[in-house]
Amino acid sequence: MNKHTTLKLTLVIGALFASSFAQSATSTRAEYKAEKSRIGTEYKADKLACAALSANAKDICTEEAKAKESAALATVKFDYTGKPDDERKIWVSQAKGTYAVAKERCDDRAAADKTVCLSEAKGVETKALADIKSGKRMTDAKAAGMDEGLNADYKVAQQKCDAMVGDAKLTCSATAKAKYGKS
Repeated sequence: MNKHTTLKLTLVIGALFASSFAQSATSTRAEYKAEKSRIGTEYKADKLACAALSANAKDICTEEAKAKESAALATVKFDYTGKPDDERKIWVSQAKGTYAVAKERCDDRAAADKTVCLSEAKGVETKALADIKSGKRMTDAKAAGMDEGLNADYKVAQQKCDAMVGDAKLTCSATAKAKYGKS
């Protein structure tokens, strides 16, 4: 996953977080049930469309359909209940869905490139989940979330360095350690 893709995933997650703040409990029970049914029907149609694909493209399509369904169901539930915990579940499902899709996209890559791609995808998910955690409890959780995000960034940087050889690898590793405060 290149920096542009990582940035795009981060922006998508951020936009999804921001949009859910505007939601409130406005659905009736009948609307809630109707929306759940519509989402289920849409998911089945999406999976049927994936059946026409093959190999990893099919796997990616299936993960996208699952992620879309999971986020939609969480959003509908929050619209119905208005509970802060249900709102948090929207964010978690979006972060986990984004990670699952990114992980499938990495399957098309080989060796070290695949390892770096998987590390970057996991780093984006870890940072998103840390942001969610810190949003819930702004005290210790925020510091822990920031540490988790830095550790995820450091791990990705080290994965990139491991793909290098010789002096370039040593320089890269030293730079990563200095940047992320590791000794």
